[in-house]
Amino acid sequence: MAQARKSSRMRPIMIARPALAALAAFLLATSCEPAPSSPVAPTGPAGMRWIPGGTFNMGSPGSFKTLFGPKSYPEETPVQQQTVGPFWMDETEVTNRQFAAFVAATGYLTVAERKIDPLSLPEDARASIPHDSLSGGIVFVQPAAGARAADFHDWWRLDPKANWRHPFGEGSSIAGLDEHPVVCLTMEDAEAFAKWAGKRLPTEAEWEFAARGGLQGALYTWGDEFKPNDQWMANSWQGDFPRTNTSEDGFVLTAPARTFPPNNFGLYDMAGNVWELCHRGTTTYTEQFSPTATPTRGGSFLCHVSYCMRYRPAARQSQEPDSPTCHIGFRCVKD
Repeated sequence: MAQARKSSRMRPIMIARPALAALAAFLLATSCEPAPSSPVAPTGPAGMRWIPGGTFNMGSPGSFKTLFGPKSYPEETPVQQQTVGPFWMDETEVTNRQFAAFVAATGYLTVAERKIDPLSLPEDARASIPHDSLSGGIVFVQPAAGARAADFHDWWRLDPKANWRHPFGEGSSIAGLDEHPVVCLTMEDAEAFAKWAGKRLPTEAEWEFAARGGLQGALYTWGDEFKPNDQWMANSWQGDFPRTNTSEDGFVLTAPARTFPPNNFGLYDMAGNVWELCHRGTTTYTEQFSPTATPTRGGSFLCHVSYCMRYRPAARQSQEPDSPTCHIGFRCVKD
């Protein structure tokens, strides 16, 4: 490279002694002043992250083009502006270990573990329910290759032996799964845990604000690309749903907490793994759920773009109060 021509700007600058002394005194004085501190999140409860609150666009346009054709989710519309205050949120979904500690301390019996009250059933169904039958839970049963799989009735069944200790029915167990999310619960169960822990359940707006992690309008909790740098970002279904799960992400069912990368707020599994129970709060969604249903957010290990493209912050589903399910859990917040 050619040497730059010398100019007056490159010559040494001569400073008079008095001016130099004044400059040195100024620099010494200012160097002793503390640097302005940047805002820091307050120190909070163990295992929780500070969510600063703010105003954001909640929901989605409701329609998406995919490799499996157009997908429509009217329950996510319209996009609406919401404002939430600051709060603390659990880093992870509540785990089997945490829920077991709650049960050991209180003797709590979940909805799935309670006996069915025959009077709560339609009269024509009472005769078919065995005496002392438990409420049980709804479990996923993978259809065999070649078996009928036309709609959800072909892969969901009510199992009276299913509960949080046996999330996939008789023969299943949570042994060795202490750090996996607890499932087969209802809002009643989740609220009982939250009260014991001195916390509460989030509203849909709080949940979605936290899930977005400051990424306004992004498709996923981590951005707009499903698998950036060829990295799996959430526990979901790979293969041919519901018949074949190739488990390329390392899991067929639930994954332990903190397995996949957190979002920008340090929260894990805000997409995939298990759906999370929320309170409705105040929203203007066009299509609401039944008055008795509880909204669920975030998608689960069963979500696949061909059938359920719901591992997104805007995605919504719901659960009826008598339907604990093997892919629904929760996390708590605290003011």
